[in-house]
Amino acid sequence: MRNLKNANVEQLLQKLPGPEKTARLFATLNHPQVLNEWESGSVTRAELAQAMNMALFDDLLARSENGRRYTEETVAAGGSVYFDHGALRTVRWPHSGALPPGEAAFARILRPLGFRINGRYPLDRLGMTGRAWTHDDAPDEIAQFFVSELHPERFSAAFQQAVTNVIGASRDPLTPRAHGLLWELERDGVLPLDAAHELLPLIVGAFARQHDMPHEADYDVLLKESAEMAWIATEGNAFNHATDRVADVFMLSDEQKAKGRPMKPEVEHSRSGRVFQTAYRADIVQREFRAADGSVVTRDVPGSFYEFITRKRSFDQDARRWETDLRFDAGNAQGIFRMTASQAA
Repeated sequence: MRNLKNANVEQLLQKLPGPEKTARLFATLNHPQVLNEWESGSVTRAELAQAMNMALFDDLLARSENGRRYTEETVAAGGSVYFDHGALRTVRWPHSGALPPGEAAFARILRPLGFRINGRYPLDRLGMTGRAWTHDDAPDEIAQFFVSELHPERFSAAFQQAVTNVIGASRDPLTPRAHGLLWELERDGVLPLDAAHELLPLIVGAFARQHDMPHEADYDVLLKESAEMAWIATEGNAFNHATDRVADVFMLSDEQKAKGRPMKPEVEHSRSGRVFQTAYRADIVQREFRAADGSVVTRDVPGSFYEFITRKRSFDQDARRWETDLRFDAGNAQGIFRMTASQAA
């Protein structure tokens, strides 16, 4: 069947965020053309990937007041959001409880859904490595993932111990049943609708914090050396940011600054001169910590944020079509990451 509102994606989301949010998400986000055709009751990897991305976008908006306000204003003005990518942070450390270390915890989800690594970006100033994952079936239209790994071995012994203290008893959100369904999806490229219904909340739930409340003393140790690891201590593997692909990020930046929005002062330019990024500063959120005396204390910390990107296109003479530059840039990424570092306290 052909439909601008893919019925399989719609049914998957109606059970998770619910009918009202599902309708709002379809009205807000770009619709990949690969989803124009669908078969009732049989969910493709692209459909499940899109449903997951839409649910994660909705989760980001729930945690970012600035992003939510921008999105609502954009839709109210007759526009929409072209969901370019979501970013998450992981820790490549052997002492992470039941959770696979670093990117491995998400590769086991992304690969079966049809994503593949499409670039490696050293983030050496941050002690991290980033990798971009694009979808094989619709790389330009299904939102990418920018997955970064923090390397504790590049920091002090005290820092490494604090990392172990924070994430050492992490839970694995994926059940044996989820692993089985992901394996079937990778093998066949499709799942029955009821199986996809079962799998979706499990994989969406992986993009969250899998460890218990951090101790305040550990948080302070982490914060001295890495605002990024301190952020992971409170937020875990939730989306660090989601990104709207816009035609002119410079114009958008000026418009948002004129409205008094908390924008990054300067737009980041890639070395290629083809990718330009800016962002709101992170929304401040309240998080609980275990104090030295065992009591619970609350602190204001940086949460997630909303980003904007402009990607240049070039004409592929052989394919006879315009191709979007889907690459990232290590310098841009490290500049964007400061949107949480600057407000860590």
